[in-house]
Amino acid sequence: MGSDAIEAEIQLEARRILDAVSDRGLEVKLLGGVAIRIALGDRFPPVLAREYGDIDLFTTKRFCSGVESLLDELGWEPASQFNAINGSRRLLFSDPGSDRKIDVFIDDFEMCHKLPLKKRFDLPGDTLDPADLLLTKLQIIELNAKDRGDAYAILTAFPTDGGSEGIDIGWITELTARDWGLQHTLELNFGRLRGGLAESPLSEDQRSRVDAAIDRIEAAMDEAPKSRSWKLRDRVGERKKWYDEPEEID
Repeated sequence: MGSDAIEAEIQLEARRILDAVSDRGLEVKLLGGVAIRIALGDRFPPVLAREYGDIDLFTTKRFCSGVESLLDELGWEPASQFNAINGSRRLLFSDPGSDRKIDVFIDDFEMCHKLPLKKRFDLPGDTLDPADLLLTKLQIIELNAKDRGDAYAILTAFPTDGGSEGIDIGWITELTARDWGLQHTLELNFGRLRGGLAESPLSEDQRSRVDAAIDRIEAAMDEAPKSRSWKLRDRVGERKKWYDEPEEID
């Protein structure tokens, strides 16, 4: 297929990719801003609506080769040199007719922190689980306005009361209880989210929901029994860098 087959509306293009993946018997999940918009549906706060420039996908090594071939057939141009070097963990594609990109993460999500998402791959849905969508946003050490808005959207839409349809706090604390750096970054970003609530376009009720959700997640992280390595790393604190610098990609 040529690049003219690529949908101009990015959510429609994400759906076209998911349909094609399903037809081939491949398995892929969406993450990032487009995934959050799709996962929330009518629950997405209209005041947080924004333009999306890229599509982010997650798959496993089992399906990696098939996904790579399919995206090429669907009109997306592979970043050949990058993919040849990094293809075991990440793939990049671009739309020849625009500056839009597809970023494919394989087995793990690795940016400022590494999230072991492969074990979450069998959870239902076309997108990552709400907890994982939130983690992929809050693991960013320099949270920008778009990422803050995406995090607010998740925290307003999904309950944190332990239900199966909500944010899985147990999974979050399973990760943070053995990774001081990840917990510290989340704590910093929860503080930033709280600090920006007053200036956010959210309603008073939505702000209250975000604040309460942060309270529950932070309390659970604090109360979770910590590993020995966590406790040792806690003694060092910010004297040693606790996050990775995301790779700059042109």
